[in-house]
Amino acid sequence: MQGITQNIFLPDGREVVMETGKLAKQADGAVVVRMGNTMLLATVVSTKEAKEDTDFLPLTVEYQEKYAATGRFPGGFFKREARPSEYEILTARLVDRALRPLFPDDYHAETQVLITLISGDKNFIPDCLAGLAASAALSVSDIPFNGPISEVKVARVDGKFIVNPVVNDLERSDMDLMVAATLDNIVMVEGEMKEISENELLQALEYAHEVIKVQCLAQIELSKKVGACQNKRQYNHEVNDEELKQRVHDFCYDKIYDLASHPTNKHERTEKFEQILNDFIETIPVEERTGKELMVKRYYYRTQWEAVRNVILERRVRLDGRQLDEIRPIWSEVDYLPTAHGSAIFTRGETQSLTTCTLGTKLDEQTIDGAVLEGKVNFILHYNFPPFSTGEVRTTRGTSRREIGHGNLALRALKPVMPLPEENPYTIRVVSDILESNGSSSMATVCAGTLALMDAGVKIRKPVSGIAMGLITDEQTGNYAILSDILGDEDHLGDMDFKVAGTEVGITACQMDIKVSGLSAEILNQALVQARKGRLHILREMRKTISSPRPDYKPHVPRIVQMTIPREFIGAVIGPGGKIIQDIQHETNSTIVIEEVGEFGIIDIVAVDRDSIEAVKKKIKSIIAIPEIGEVYTGKVKTIVPFGAFVEILPGKDGLLHISEIDWKRINDIESVLKVGDEVTVKLIDIDRTTGKLKLSRKALLPKPGNNNTKQ
Repeated sequence: MQGITQNIFLPDGREVVMETGKLAKQADGAVVVRMGNTMLLATVVSTKEAKEDTDFLPLTVEYQEKYAATGRFPGGFFKREARPSEYEILTARLVDRALRPLFPDDYHAETQVLITLISGDKNFIPDCLAGLAASAALSVSDIPFNGPISEVKVARVDGKFIVNPVVNDLERSDMDLMVAATLDNIVMVEGEMKEISENELLQALEYAHEVIKVQCLAQIELSKKVGACQNKRQYNHEVNDEELKQRVHDFCYDKIYDLASHPTNKHERTEKFEQILNDFIETIPVEERTGKELMVKRYYYRTQWEAVRNVILERRVRLDGRQLDEIRPIWSEVDYLPTAHGSAIFTRGETQSLTTCTLGTKLDEQTIDGAVLEGKVNFILHYNFPPFSTGEVRTTRGTSRREIGHGNLALRALKPVMPLPEENPYTIRVVSDILESNGSSSMATVCAGTLALMDAGVKIRKPVSGIAMGLITDEQTGNYAILSDILGDEDHLGDMDFKVAGTEVGITACQMDIKVSGLSAEILNQALVQARKGRLHILREMRKTISSPRPDYKPHVPRIVQMTIPREFIGAVIGPGGKIIQDIQHETNSTIVIEEVGEFGIIDIVAVDRDSIEAVKKKIKSIIAIPEIGEVYTGKVKTIVPFGAFVEILPGKDGLLHISEIDWKRINDIESVLKVGDEVTVKLIDIDRTTGKLKLSRKALLPKPGNNNTKQ
C-alpha cells in the first residue's frame, strides 16, 4: 500500500521523507520519517474528552529504540526492550519540551506521543529526527496544535555548520546543539560546546532556524494533502464563569501586587500568596463553593501571574528585592566530607548542592548498550532532587526524568573541561544531592561539581559556573525585563528559562525553553551578555574557596599507575584462568586492569600506597622479561624429578636444574638437597635453540673445589 509522502532536503542535499497513511492507521496521527537507512515511526492519540477537574494538559511523550532496528539483541535476562535508557528519556524530554507549549491552553485531553526507531544506522544518531516525526504526526491528526515544529542537531566542523551530522562529523565538532522551532520562533535549545562565544551560539541558532522553517513548511504541505488542516476536532475542556473571574481579579490583584513589591523569602511568600487565595474563598458563601474550587484556583493563579509580572516590568524589582541583574549571595566550601575523594557545598540564595567526586578504575566505567549507541564512558554525573529540598513530602520511587535531564545538562557543562584520557587514568563519578531548591539547582550542580572535582585533585582545564536567566515580556507594549539567577517563582511565571554554563573563555552548555512568541535576536543577545556577566561573578565567588585543582589526590584516594606492554605478553601476565594476575593482586593488595589497545596492552595498577604499586610493576616486569644466557636469577623449585628440579626463574618461565648442576660434588638423592617451594639462586647457562628449554646451573655460582674464586 502506498502512503502519502512529502520530501525535505537538507542544506547538504540529503533527503528526508515523511510518509503517512501506510502504518498505524488507527492512531489519530501516524508518520514515518526516513533519512538514509534511519526510520522513525511517530504516533499520537488523544482522548475525545478531558477528565473531570483537569486543568492542565496530560501529555506523555515516549521515545523507544527497537534493537532489531540495528540487527541486535537487547541485553539482560529477558532479551526484550524494557525500561527506557537514559538516552531514550533525554530524547523524549527534548520532544516534550518543544511540543508542550504549543497546545491550546484550554486543551486538557490526555494525549500520548510515541516515537519508535524501527530502522537504524550506526553512523547516525536518530534523536535529531524525533521532533520532526512527532510534530508531523500531530500535523496530520485532528488534534488541536499550534505547530508545526521541528528539531535539528547542529554541529560545526572546521568552522562550517552541519545539520543532523553523522557520528564521524559529530566527533570532530566543537558543538552539539539541538534546536527546536516553529516557522516563526525558536522554542527550545539544548547542547554542549567547547567554550564558544555568545555570538557563535547566536549564529548556530539562526542557521538551525532557517533549516527548521523548511521542515515546518513541508509538514504544512503534508497536512494539506491529508486534509488535516480543515478537520481539527472541536472541544470544550473548560467551564468558565466570567463574573467569578472578574471577582477574583478585583479582590486579589492589588493584594498580590503589593506582596510582590516587598522582599520576602520563599516560604513566607508562598504562605502569604496562599492566604490571599483563602481570603477570597471565604468571601464565597459556603453553599456556592461546591464545584467552583478548581475554577477559583485557575483564575487566582492567572491573576497572580499577571500581577507579579507587572511588578517586575513596572517597578524593576523582584520578589526577593533584587535588581534585575543581581545574583543572590553565594557561599561555598570544599573538603566537607572527610572520607569522600572530593566534596563541595555550593549555596546560592535558597538553592544548595552537596556534591561528591569519586575516583575509580576502568572496572567502574559505565557501559552504554543501546540499539544505536554502544561503548563505555569514564565520566558520570548524577543529580538527586529529594522532596525535603523544597519542604515537601513526596513518594520517592526511583530517579525521575527531571533528575536525569538536569544531571545530563550539568554533565555536558563539565565534560569539555575534563582532562584528556592520557592525563586521567580514573573513572570519575560526580553526584549532586540538592539539599535546598529555589531556582536553578542544575546550575548549582555545575558550580558544586567544579568545586568537588578540584577538591579531588582532578586536573580540569578550567573551572565552570552556570546561571539561569529569565524573561518577562509585555507583547502589547514591547516592555521586557531580563532576570539573572531566577527564582523558582520567576521560572514558573516567566516567559523563558535560559540556563548557560561556561568558563571565563566561553560557553560549554546551554538549555533554553521559551514560552512566548516573537523572542527577538536583540533580546536573546542581551540575555546572553547579561548571563556572561553573572557567570563570571559566580566564578569569582567560587575562586575564593578554591581556585585550581589540588596538586595531588588525597591520601585515601587509590593511586593509578599505567604500564604499557607488548600485546603478546598479556596472556602471560593474566596466566592460566587468571591465576597469575590474581596472585599478584592478592600478594600486593592491589587491583590490576588490563586493556588491549592496538599492538599494546595498557595495564592500570591501582593501590592506595606507592610500595604496592612498585611491587606490582616489579612482578610484571619480571613476567615480560626475556631470559638471557649468563643472567643470575632467584627462583622457586616447582617440581622435583629423579634427574633434577624445575625452577621458575620468571613468572611462567621454568628451567631445568639438572642434578649434575646442583653442586660440584656428586648428589645421589636430589630431595636431600632441594624440596618443592625452596628458593634457589641459579645461572642461566643455555637455551635450547629448537625447543626453547632453559638450562640452569647452581654450581656455576659456587666455588670450585680447590679454587677460592667463585666460578663465573
